[in-house]
Amino acid sequence: MDIDAFVAAHRPEWDRLDHLVKRRSSLTGAEVDELVDLYQRVSTHLSIVRSGSTDAMLVGRLSALVAQARSAVTGARTPAWRELVRFFTVSFPVVAYRARWWWLATGVACVAVGWVVGAWVAGDPAVQAAVASPEEITQLVEHDFADYYSEHPAASFASQVWVNNALVSAQVILYAIFMGLPIPYVLWANTWSVGVSGGLMASRDKLDIFFGLIMPHGLLELTAVFLAAAVGMRLGWTVIDPGPRRRVDALAEQGRAVISVALGLVVVLFVSGLIEAFVTPSGLPTWARIGIGVLAEVAFLAYVVVFGRRALRQNETGDLERAPDLAPTA
Repeated sequence: MDIDAFVAAHRPEWDRLDHLVKRRSSLTGAEVDELVDLYQRVSTHLSIVRSGSTDAMLVGRLSALVAQARSAVTGARTPAWRELVRFFTVSFPVVAYRARWWWLATGVACVAVGWVVGAWVAGDPAVQAAVASPEEITQLVEHDFADYYSEHPAASFASQVWVNNALVSAQVILYAIFMGLPIPYVLWANTWSVGVSGGLMASRDKLDIFFGLIMPHGLLELTAVFLAAAVGMRLGWTVIDPGPRRRVDALAEQGRAVISVALGLVVVLFVSGLIEAFVTPSGLPTWARIGIGVLAEVAFLAYVVVFGRRALRQNETGDLERAPDLAPTA
């Protein structure tokens, strides 16, 4: 085979393929078809050169060109670790940041209701009597409330807490398929429980113990629950107000955002469970235990604000359907 003649005859095709590969992100439909056709032709040229020439440089050049074209045609898969990094630096924080006003409103409403319930229980003996007998209240205040955090080995307790918190958040997120309508009830039930416990502790002047035990892990835990509830209710509101998009498109995007939050909260609730198992019942001073909880809460909120705001400025939506593994098609 006359290799010089072969190169002269096919060089324009190789140069054209190289040009299309470099412009892979902005090709028209016709150019995509041309790219696929040239990829097949140059692959054949490479086979011919390998079998009929000893020119290592030519073989190397065509091998590299075919490899690049194959990547453009079939779609190069992003390494799993990069997808994971993107999820925690873009997808999850931007979804949480975009839901910030729903998230804030949910948190403020729940804290306000819990405070009102607690004050009502603490200030009215009749309400306390309706909740439990004096002996049962004494048992709760003096023993049960504090013993709950230390009666099990820390490692197994951490797993138990993580599973329980994940189930509560999953329950809230699951209700998103019902347009978020049951979510306020779930929040009310949990807020009522916390408010009643706090009110009973306050009625026996044990409010310092209550906050000393619930705040280290409760700040991050409740923040996670509020976020899950916020995105779930936001999904329901999308049915009413889809914005400028088609309702089905808006619902699909917001539904995938809910999934992003569900996945991200697995890690957040894991951290909360570790704090509840190892910090809350520890022998550290109350200020130190609460300080760890506050530090974890501030770190999480700063993470959402910094990464979420940056991603939003880059017009990211956190939509899981925006995958990097896209093959060009006509």
